[in-house]
Amino acid sequence: MVKSSDGWRALAAAFGDRATLGQPLGPLTTYGVGGPAALFVDIEGPDDLDEVRRTWRQHVPELDGPPAVFVLGRGSNLLVADEGFEGIVVHLGVGFGAVGLPPTGEVSPDPDDPVVVRAGAAVALPVLARRAADAGWSGLSWAVGVPGSVGGAVRMNAGGHGSDMASCLVRYTWVDLCSDAGGADGVSRLTYGYRCSSLTASQLVVAAELAVTPGSAQQEQEAVSAIVRWRREHQPGGSNAGSVFTNPEGDSAGRLIEAAGLKGFRMGTARVSEKHANFIQADKDGRANDVHALMAHVREVVAEQSGVALRAEVRLLGFDGGDNGPVEGNDAP
Repeated sequence: MVKSSDGWRALAAAFGDRATLGQPLGPLTTYGVGGPAALFVDIEGPDDLDEVRRTWRQHVPELDGPPAVFVLGRGSNLLVADEGFEGIVVHLGVGFGAVGLPPTGEVSPDPDDPVVVRAGAAVALPVLARRAADAGWSGLSWAVGVPGSVGGAVRMNAGGHGSDMASCLVRYTWVDLCSDAGGADGVSRLTYGYRCSSLTASQLVVAAELAVTPGSAQQEQEAVSAIVRWRREHQPGGSNAGSVFTNPEGDSAGRLIEAAGLKGFRMGTARVSEKHANFIQADKDGRANDVHALMAHVREVVAEQSGVALRAEVRLLGFDGGDNGPVEGNDAP
């Protein structure tokens, strides 16, 4: 369990009302389980961000060694260890929740400079998808099926239903908490891979511009509704973080787990979903460490039976191996 040291208390005092020592993280994730952060810093808006960066550069170096940093969005792809996270968790508030839609029917004369929807990093992707669809803009309906935030989606190249951020992101705005670096950059700077980017832990996405094209509001709304229906029919509800493992090339993690006879398998307060084998669900008031142990067990059994080493898609915070490391070994995506 994380402990409050003199260094953490001094840093919390420097950040003032923005900071909380020992903030429970489980309730801020879709799993609903897990321990606290040593220090939680809530940045309400752009003006607040400038002050946080000044305080960060002045006081964080006073700690004994550089602290681990994690930027928390909507917690939809995250499992926090029961022992918590011995580091700083940064969260963006409502001041980063604006959505800017282009004028109805706008068309760009330059294909290299498309029409864009502008969104703050704290905007929920399903909200953005519905706003764009209602206004008759095409290109973002896929995002209704991704429960994360815009900032988190930019960071991890989130996607689903045939598209992802790499396909529609035009520009993003970012800052580095540890330096004066930052600005607006194109998508190429992120060197996107599958569910990953080149952003470092201290680099904070604050806004994004996503390409759209004119469409029919009715057709876009129908597309959004179809994705929502598909998810309800094929994916479980309850406490989970979506797909636990990435799909191996040419195969499905869910198929491999089901073929290994693990559908419905339980360890403690965690079980493999009977509806979709690549989902692990946590019981109410369950333990994150049970989820983590079940992930390791699934990975071991699948490797033994199929020879495929599954890689974690869920980010792991406070566990050995780092915040996006694998369940075991050093082969994180």
